[in-house]
Amino acid sequence: MRYWISAGWLLATLFAPSAAQAALPIQHWTAASGARVYFVPSPSIPMLDINLDLDAGTRFDPRDKAGLATMVAGLLDKGVAAADAAPARSEGELADAFADLGAEFGGGVSDDRASIRLRTLSSPAARTAAVALMAQIVSRPAYPVEMVEREKARLTAALREAETRPAAMAARAFNAALYGDHPYGFTASPETVQAITRDDLVAFHQRRYDAGHAVVTLIGDIDRAQAQQIADQLTAGLPRTATAAPSTTGLPPVLPLAAPRDIRLPHPAQQAHVLVGQPGIARSDPDFFAILVGNHILGGGGFTSRLTSEVREKRGLTYGISSGFAPLLQPGPFQISVQTRKDQADEALRVLRAELARFVAEGPSVAEMKAAKANLVNGFPLRLDSNRKLIGNVANIAWYGLPLDYLDGWTRRVEAVTADQVRMAFQRALQPERMVTVVVGAADQPVAPSK
Repeated sequence: MRYWISAGWLLATLFAPSAAQAALPIQHWTAASGARVYFVPSPSIPMLDINLDLDAGTRFDPRDKAGLATMVAGLLDKGVAAADAAPARSEGELADAFADLGAEFGGGVSDDRASIRLRTLSSPAARTAAVALMAQIVSRPAYPVEMVEREKARLTAALREAETRPAAMAARAFNAALYGDHPYGFTASPETVQAITRDDLVAFHQRRYDAGHAVVTLIGDIDRAQAQQIADQLTAGLPRTATAAPSTTGLPPVLPLAAPRDIRLPHPAQQAHVLVGQPGIARSDPDFFAILVGNHILGGGGFTSRLTSEVREKRGLTYGISSGFAPLLQPGPFQISVQTRKDQADEALRVLRAELARFVAEGPSVAEMKAAKANLVNGFPLRLDSNRKLIGNVANIAWYGLPLDYLDGWTRRVEAVTADQVRMAFQRALQPERMVTVVVGAADQPVAPSK
């Protein structure tokens, strides 16, 4: 799961309402366990949303056991072990308990982190019971052998099926070409999943699910004292380590591409799936806002973007084309994605490469800047109109160490971006002559990169 700077998902999870709205009152402290806590009181509805982020993303997967972090998180609620006076619980018992409470439990894993989520009624009885279940699941997963084998079989079947789909084939080849031996490029396969053992799951959980690197985000109808008690309860059972922000210690650096690569993979589908890109920026990049605005103009702004205009509207080569950056703790990928008829793939590649090179060299126009900034700023109120949306914003502030007033100043920073800043940021971040190109289902002859 990556966080793309494009029109859509990232706008709903990283950015702020307009400047006319009141400042978001984010409270922050460190729990007794060492976990960092971020809390926003929201008494308007009787609900509580909790997000627990752990420094346990797929970047910690061994190459030969890619998929380990995903399995560790996916099997958390498939049974908890007994401890002291607390009984063991099976998968069915946990599911029934959440259903009886009307609570929702889930999560996911990205390159950088594992995220565990709970949504529950904020009444004392429902809240207390749901938080207790979440705490047990996070700290005492049983990883029953039969559940481990079931999950391995399920993942293996899904991966074998994915190996036949052009989009999955393209993504796998693209990540591997961009990152080589870096874990950002590792992708689970049937072989790596089958190599994972229950002991691997237990060891990964004990090593990576620690309180010192945990971040708890809470938004809902509770007060500060209740938020403190919940954060303490959720992380008290996790191993305690030195408190620290998520880091890249021990991981290799993400290296820039030395030369272009063109990868062609056969497939019988009528459409060719094309990916073009290279490692982009880290989330800490000082040019983040210039990249955001520039990408909206290049290919992230839907029908108003340059790539859509040139490849779809003027030439009819595709129904859709987009570009995006996925900023991570280390430089995440920049990617242009397009699907087109097989016989049009080479022409679509020539056009998008030429437009990318021109944009990097010349930057956007004044008119494009004005339209993009207006679109980004004016779209925010509708994208942050619920606690479920807000918690994604606050969790990202917490995870990437952004200022607590980050949301309040977002529109101001977007409006301050200039065309020259976009041009210089893109010239620093991208090298159009050294891109990876992956085409699944097209002609065999590579198209030379634009000069």
